[in-house]
Amino acid sequence: MTALLSVRGVKTFYGSIMALKGVDLEVNAGEIVTLIGANGAGKSTLMMTICGDPRAREGTIVFDGRDITRLPTHEIVRARIAQAPEGRRIFPRMTVFENLQMGAQVAGSDHFEESTRHVFTLFPVLEKRQAQRGGTLSGGEQQMLSIARALMSRPRLLLLDEPSLGLGPMVVRQIFAAIRDLNAREGLTIFLVEQNANHALRLAHRGYVMVNGRITLQGAGRELLARPEVRAAYLEGAVRA
Repeated sequence: MTALLSVRGVKTFYGSIMALKGVDLEVNAGEIVTLIGANGAGKSTLMMTICGDPRAREGTIVFDGRDITRLPTHEIVRARIAQAPEGRRIFPRMTVFENLQMGAQVAGSDHFEESTRHVFTLFPVLEKRQAQRGGTLSGGEQQMLSIARALMSRPRLLLLDEPSLGLGPMVVRQIFAAIRDLNAREGLTIFLVEQNANHALRLAHRGYVMVNGRITLQGAGRELLARPEVRAAYLEGAVRA
């Protein structure tokens, strides 16, 4: 398979503190790849580093054969990488429809109606709520809106940072079903950062485990799910979906 995203030897700092300590990973075209790890492991830092904020101090990030390590964030987005960030970060005073319009700015107006129909098919509740302000939506609806807004840019690579965070089991199943559908039906490449290791590794083609800013394990999703050290660290007491 062809690597759509390649991260090599990436080190990222917050001041003098090294948050990423030489990270290597790949996301191949058409894959779902997940990154699991405890709070503070550096997962979200890697996601943000891919998007250029913070900037990698060492190493390279290559997307579709192009070195994007030093590009500003807006150019990385124009390269068709979209992110649904941790905490959703929708525009709370804007309506659902206006949030989607913001997401479509990169792609332009030519495909707006088609993209809107697409996200409403994926998340029908958003069509019903399109005139409602984002801040008045439930947590699950806000997460759906965050993903939908990212999809409006018609990305080749979708970055999802903790999409299940703070959501009930039923909504989590809906979100993960949508992620599976985007990949299986449309071939969208997805890089997923997720604390819910059970969900993430069942969904992903491949996975990586991060501990203290380093990749410590990698392999097929189901293979990692079966490893005793992964089960002990991330799955004990977990509720099955």
